Amino acid sequence: MIEIDQRLMAEPAEFDEKCRRKGAHWLAAHPKASRKPGKMRPKDFWTPFKPALADAFRELCAYSAMYEPVGTVDHFLPVDADEALAYEWSNYRFASGWINSSKNKAVTILDPLDVREGWFEVLLPSLQLVVVPERVPEPLRELTVKTLERLHLQDDERVLRQRRGWYRKYQEGKLTLEGLRDVAPLIARAVERQNAAALP
Repeated sequence: MIEIDQRLMAEPAEFDEKCRRKGAHWLAAHPKASRKPGKMRPKDFWTPFKPALADAFRELCAYSAMYEPVGTVDHFLPVDADEALAYEWSNYRFASGWINSSKNKAVTILDPLDVREGWFEVLLPSLQLVVVPERVPEPLRELTVKTLERLHLQDDERVLRQRRGWYRKYQEGKLTLEGLRDVAPLIARAVERQNAAALP
């Protein structure tokens, strides 16, 4: 997870008309009490805005902080927790599908928009993701660790495979350090730390 430039999170021009208002009408026409449990979720009016969301996150998964070519619209507070937020731009995060599924209905994870520079690091050569506790405000430290566990971000083979792929491309000269920074910024920072440590 990396710090996201909040200036990129501006709500798209047509979002209110084509998602928020349509969603409000749908919720009013389909009260939760009248729906069978698990049979009808709020209608998807948000997917047309996925490209704008991807742009806001620089096409990086909000959780793995790596390039995500497809991605999903993640409702940070799940629809089941608060349907009123199903159609709110401020509740959306861009995420890899498998990580979004891992998140499921969790409401106690760290919001990617709360993350600040340096809270997380990738270690070399293991490529594990770790929390840097001294950089995280004390009230959020436990939550950061639990988030890594809940979303399998530390050393799950699915995420390690991605990291290895990007790191290998850099090592083979297929990616410059600048290119690596675009697709896997935490790995690029790990390389920079490694290079700095090797200086006489």
